[in-house]
Amino acid sequence: MNVPWVESDVIQSPVRGGTDAATRVAKIERETHKLEKRLCRQVGQAITDYDMIGEGDKVMVCLSGGKDSYTLLDILLKMQQRAPVRFEIVAVNLDQKQPGFPAEVLPAYLSKLGIPFHIENQDTYSIVKDKIPEGKTMCSLCSRLRRGILYRVADELGATRIALGHHRDDILQTLFLNMFFGGKLKAMPPKLVSDDGRHIVIRPLAYVAEKDIVRWATHRAFPIIPCTLCGSQENLQRKQVSAMLQEWEKKHPGRLENMFSALQNVVPSHLADGAHYDFKGLRVTGVPSEDGDKAFDTESFDTPAAALPGLQIVRF
Repeated sequence: MNVPWVESDVIQSPVRGGTDAATRVAKIERETHKLEKRLCRQVGQAITDYDMIGEGDKVMVCLSGGKDSYTLLDILLKMQQRAPVRFEIVAVNLDQKQPGFPAEVLPAYLSKLGIPFHIENQDTYSIVKDKIPEGKTMCSLCSRLRRGILYRVADELGATRIALGHHRDDILQTLFLNMFFGGKLKAMPPKLVSDDGRHIVIRPLAYVAEKDIVRWATHRAFPIIPCTLCGSQENLQRKQVSAMLQEWEKKHPGRLENMFSALQNVVPSHLADGAHYDFKGLRVTGVPSEDGDKAFDTESFDTPAAALPGLQIVRF
């Protein structure tokens, strides 16, 4: 998409100076301004890089009541005001009839915003509880049921894009979950075609760090609905991987950003998948590579091995 989704001067900076109290307020305003600008820039960049939204699209924003989907809707509404293309937004919530779900929260919030929305009522909770033994993880079946319903709703509403609130950290967690437990080098793509081949699914928050979403949700005071209504499942592998990544980022700031960059800089010749690189067909050419000698390439990093606990460097 060769259009300027990312603008540098769309938000006016707050006034600086004043008394100590006023200075503190001004500092908070500046930080909030910078956060808003960063969120809009990152979402705009993701939309541009992956051609997520085009002229005349109707974007169905899946709203769960969590911080991620609230932020997604909030930023897309801001982007809609200054986007280089015209597109519609409709918010959709799937009420799965979990006990204690505050069904009035989202309709009240969306009515106040004055935007089109649809609440889909389907008792998937009872189905999941009936099929999954007590104590077992319910997320997989719940996700499959939810996905099928949302695809149907998208058809009924005439939506051309289905927007999900997964962010950068979700994508990295999925990468490690697939490596650790699925034996695949696979994450969540920012944009994909659904398995039935009929829907385009987009993740406009793909470049956004979860910590920024937490800050934005607090600033905007979204009416968050807890995600543990179906029963707290603290031992989920995703939570453990999330904790691991957060610890890495705490000890080595910037590591998650580097890992996400790696997803965008894949070198198939230095992996081991013969379906994506013709290892069997490799032949000597007698012509030096323009990139230099990569055969014994172990790369050169500034971080010493001692700073990477548990990492054993093997050189050939």
